[in-house]
Amino acid sequence: MKAYQRYFEQIQTKLKTVFGQTEKIEQAAKWIADCLSNDGFIYTSGTGHSHIFAEEIFYRAGGFARVVAILDDALMLHKDASHSTEVERMEGYGARLLEGFPLSEKDVFIISSNSGRNTVSIEMAMIAKESGARLIVITNLKHTQSIDSRHPSGKKLYEIADVFFDNGGEIGDAAVTIEGFEFKVGATSTVIGTVILQSIMVQATENLIQMGLKPEVFSSSNSDEGEEHNEALIKKYKGIVKGL
Repeated sequence: MKAYQRYFEQIQTKLKTVFGQTEKIEQAAKWIADCLSNDGFIYTSGTGHSHIFAEEIFYRAGGFARVVAILDDALMLHKDASHSTEVERMEGYGARLLEGFPLSEKDVFIISSNSGRNTVSIEMAMIAKESGARLIVITNLKHTQSIDSRHPSGKKLYEIADVFFDNGGEIGDAAVTIEGFEFKVGATSTVIGTVILQSIMVQATENLIQMGLKPEVFSSSNSDEGEEHNEALIKKYKGIVKGL
């Protein structure tokens, strides 16, 4: 097989790992539906490339309006990618970052980290748990179990979670070997993590409908009817949801 075909094969194999976690998907979806039915918020974060998952469900067509994405410039890649690696290991940074976010027992916190070892993510997860929020984690179990935590507690992210999902990834994330080249290529965590997230969200939506509730969901702003619908939600949550 050619390299791209081997990558397709890797994705299909890892999707089977997702399909084997249906009980967890249903549990997470129940927590999301309960959260939204009680006027709670879905908080979400991730450092490095894992911030993509926070953006995946924030202000997204087909996504819930009550999503608060905790996106910090220093932990993302668009300003100083290499420096973000240093920042995600800083003790106390996660606590400072969450100071402006009033997490409570009504809420759900979703945090994604392929390695699950860095201090900022673990710190935020611990604070979320202390606040009473449900904690959902997406991680790479094979990778995280092969390394040590960088947090003073020695804990890794999946060990703190109320429920965690394994993205089925390889150690180091890249999954395809090229003959004559020393490094693997083709990371899989983003593709698989997105499937996990959206599976939870669509099931939570169905749960809410079955509860007799109409969920607040964004439509496509590039359709005429969607733009009008979205403007009403933006007007309602602007100033409440940071970054909206």
